[in-house]
Amino acid sequence: MTILIVNGPNLNLLGEREPEIYGSTTLADIEVLLRAAFPQHSLLFFQSNHEGEIIDRLHAAFRDASLNGLIINPGGFSHTSVALRDALSALRIPKVEVHLSNIHAREAFRHTSVTAGACNGLISGFGVSSYRLGIQALEPLM
Repeated sequence: MTILIVNGPNLNLLGEREPEIYGSTTLADIEVLLRAAFPQHSLLFFQSNHEGEIIDRLHAAFRDASLNGLIINPGGFSHTSVALRDALSALRIPKVEVHLSNIHAREAFRHTSVTAGACNGLISGFGVSSYRLGIQALEPLM
């Protein structure tokens, strides 16, 4: 199965930015860990700090019949982007939103994810394991 893993703004700074919240693992480390944990899947990775680029990638995924599932960590866009939610809603593949931190244990403005409602589920607060749990949640849906 082919799974697209999309990471939003500031996730390119994982391991450096606010390690007390997000940990010391880098985005490149996460890619290595996921490839090792799920060798049976083809994992495609994409990261952008630009909302339009993420939407363009999701539009490309809409037209890609080889994709079987999506993991998305929209970062801060999860709390603000109706446009990103609309792009997610268009996808006909299973989708899981993930967050490293528990968004419900943080500032009040982070408690609502407008994008999660366009996904099959939301996994939040398990650090790097959120990605692994997201893929495991996708597997029976693909």
